[in-house]
Amino acid sequence: MSAAHDFWSSLILLVLILDPFGNMPVFLAVTRQLHPRRRAWVTLRESAIAYLVLLGFMAGGQRFLDLLGLRQASLQVAGGVILLLVAIKMIFSTSEAMFSEQDLRDPLIFPLAVPLLAGPSALAAVLLLSSGDMHHVALRIGALSAAMALTAMLLLVAERLARLVGDAVMRAAEKLMGLIVSAIAVNMLLEGVRAYFLGH
Repeated sequence: MSAAHDFWSSLILLVLILDPFGNMPVFLAVTRQLHPRRRAWVTLRESAIAYLVLLGFMAGGQRFLDLLGLRQASLQVAGGVILLLVAIKMIFSTSEAMFSEQDLRDPLIFPLAVPLLAGPSALAAVLLLSSGDMHHVALRIGALSAAMALTAMLLLVAERLARLVGDAVMRAAEKLMGLIVSAIAVNMLLEGVRAYFLGH
């Protein structure tokens, strides 16, 4: 796989998993009581925290696998299963109900940074990326940085975007992303099974 292809495939995968369009309703609901300037600060702060968490998992991913004695193929299968579950949730449900009962006056880390952005699926994805070709680690860190920057930018304009396109279009975009994620998940699962039995 070429360096450019590795970067773009990693970037697309991470953007789909971070799911900025699907998370916009939650961000708006969580920060609706905040002043616009405070809302922007909270969005940037929580995005930065999520980025550091994911970066930590990416940096220590291979050591974590070695410590547990796991093969990359096993991680691919597990990641494929998790992504498939996430995709099903994106397609058939909404994310707004996840934190409706929480105290959301000024959220710190929970629920926006973790688990909304740096959730199980994102952690599994960066762990999987970190277990690949070590020569492309810098490219994958760049892909993670670009994906998180894009996600933060979209969340910053979430209110204006929601007013512009409406809830129906936002939900349709989330379901479309869910379909793409499901295809990636199935491919990851099949590749993991193939690698496991062929010993690659």
